[in-house]
Amino acid sequence: MGKGGEEQLNGSEPLKFDTFPAWAKDVRECEEHFGVSVERGLSSSEVVTRHQIYGLNELEKPEGTSLFKLVLEQFNDTLVRILLAAAVISFVLAFVDGDEGGEMGITAFVEPLVIFLILIVNAIVGIWQETNAEKALEALKEIQSQQATVRRDGVKVCSLPAKELVPGDVVELRVGDKVPADMRVVGLITSTLRVEQGSLTGESEAVSKTTKPVEENADIQGKKCMVFAGTTVVNGNCVCLVTDTGMSSEIGRVHSQIQEAAQHEEDTPLKKKLNEFGEALTMIIGLICALVWLINVKYFLSWEYVDGWPRNFKFSFEKGTYYFEIAVALAVAVIPEGLPAVITTCLALGTRKMAQKNA
Repeated sequence: MGKGGEEQLNGSEPLKFDTFPAWAKDVRECEEHFGVSVERGLSSSEVVTRHQIYGLNELEKPEGTSLFKLVLEQFNDTLVRILLAAAVISFVLAFVDGDEGGEMGITAFVEPLVIFLILIVNAIVGIWQETNAEKALEALKEIQSQQATVRRDGVKVCSLPAKELVPGDVVELRVGDKVPADMRVVGLITSTLRVEQGSLTGESEAVSKTTKPVEENADIQGKKCMVFAGTTVVNGNCVCLVTDTGMSSEIGRVHSQIQEAAQHEEDTPLKKKLNEFGEALTMIIGLICALVWLINVKYFLSWEYVDGWPRNFKFSFEKGTYYFEIAVALAVAVIPEGLPAVITTCLALGTRKMAQKNA
C-alpha cells in the first residue's frame, strides 16, 4: 500500500496495514492495530494523514489503447500480411493494365477490392474483441460502491463519497448496500448478516458473515469475518472496520491482474498454429510464383547465341507483366482469403455465447 504502508500516527506505534491479517485477529486487536475506536471512528486529522499515505479509495484508470494501434495490431499476422501484399500487387497491376473507365478495368479491380473488404471486416471484428476486453476493467469500476455511512469524530456521516474512505474508518452497512472497501466485520446490528460476493469469488449463493476470527491462512471464501469491495449486503446490518482500499483491496488485485495479463499477452496455441501455417504458405506461394514465371520466361525474354554464348537479350515488358499477373493470380487463388475473417468471427461469437452462459 501507499508509502510502504507504515506511518506514525498521533504518537502511537507505527501502523503496518500491508501485513496485518485482520481476519485472524479479534476486534480489539484490530482496533489497536488501526489506532481507532469503533464507537468514535477516526478523527479528522487522522483521516487527512491517512489520505496522504493511501490516496483515494478507487481503482486506477488504465491507459486505453489508441484506435490506430488497435488497427495495426489486426495486421500483425502472417496470413493477413500475405493477403494484404497480394491485394496491393493485384490493385497496382489492375491500375496499370486496366482500361480507364472500361468494363475490363472495372472487372480487374474486383479481386483486390474483395480482398481489401475481407481484411477490413477482419480488422473490425478484431477491434471489437479488443474493445470488449478493455470494457472488462471498466465493469469492475461499475460494481464499486459510490457512497458509505461512516463514523468520524464520534458522529455518523451519511452518504460520504466512498472514494474518501481510508484504512481504519468505521463503516455501517445495511441491506442493499454495496461494500465500499475490504473491511473486517466488528459488530452485528442484526442477528444474521449475509453478503452476495459471487462477482468476486464465483459463489452462487449469499454467504453468512460473523465477527469471529478465522485461520490466518484461510482463502478468500473462508474469511467469514471479512466483507469485500464490490459485494452486496443481502440480509442484515453490521458495523465494519476498513482494512484495505483502492488497488490494495481484493477487487483491486483482480484489476491489477487483468492489466498485467493485457500487457503480457502471449499468443494462443491456435494463433501460433495459424502463424506457422502462414509462414509455410508464404514459402509455397513464393515457389509457385517463381516457378510459373520461370517456366514462361521464353515468352518475354529472348536472346541469340553468338560464338556459343547468349547475346542480344530482348525483354518484352508487356509480356513479362502478363505472366507476372498469372503468377500473382495463382498466388491469390492459393490463399484462403476468408480464413482470417472466419476464425476471428467464430472466436468472437463463441466468446459472446460463453459470456451469456456465464462460462
